[in-house]
Amino acid sequence: MPCYEYTYIARQDIQPQQVEAITNDLTSVIENNGGKVTKSEYWGLRNLAYRIKKYKKGHYVHLNVDGPAAAVAELERNSRLHEDVVRYMTVRVDEFEEGESVVLKSKGREDRDGRDNRGGRFERNDRGDRNDRGDRGDRAERSDRSEKSASSDS
Repeated sequence: MPCYEYTYIARQDIQPQQVEAITNDLTSVIENNGGKVTKSEYWGLRNLAYRIKKYKKGHYVHLNVDGPAAAVAELERNSRLHEDVVRYMTVRVDEFEEGESVVLKSKGREDRDGRDNRGGRFERNDRGDRNDRGDRGDRAERSDRSEKSASSDS
């Protein structure tokens, strides 16, 4: 049977238990139509790239579906009808990834958000010694910069 990756975004104002109930409903739709869900991942409440129906965040859920095209069509139909599902996307793949998805792997990293392991911010000028660049005074004037600076002064 064909393999599909199905990801949906649920509204931000519902509880994670309600998201799990939606996932169980969609899983039963797949199983009733001759397919099976091989993996289900809850990615958590995440920021959206842009506003969707006045929501800035959403609960992300990812499913690996192994089933016929009719089962996926019914899954998408139910997703359109469900009022808590804001967006969904289905992609056909040749085979499923083994283990956790990339999103869950990146979620567990300690150095997320530009923070070091001690909890503090990285310093911008924390590059160490830069003596290998040499003295910058030996560079000639650039003609394109001198014309712009002279025209901007007047």
